Amino acid sequence: MATEQQLTLTIFGREYRVACAPEERDDLIACARYVDMKMTAIRDTGKVMGADRVAVMAALQLAQELFAAKASGGVSMGELRRRLKQLNEVADEMLAPQEKLF
Repeated sequence: MATEQQLTLTIFGREYRVACAPEERDDLIACARYVDMKMTAIRDTGKVMGADRVAVMAALQLAQELFAAKASGGVSMGELRRRLKQLNEVADEMLAPQEKLF
């Protein structure tokens, strides 16, 4: 059994320290980024005020996406992980030249 590691995630401008297995680290980071993106998009509409309300609306949207995926047959967790990993790799490749500028 792998030893759990401490990981600091930033969501909606706040840091959260969580424990996770090393093999779950990349997935957890991807999930935190997705939640942050959802919350930021909701806040940017200007229709929802307050972090707690933004969090609830984001949770509802994520739950709706999950139910829609299940209803349509969805994709397996393995396939989802593979797709997220591919997206992260593409983003890393695209951002690598930018790092040289700073």
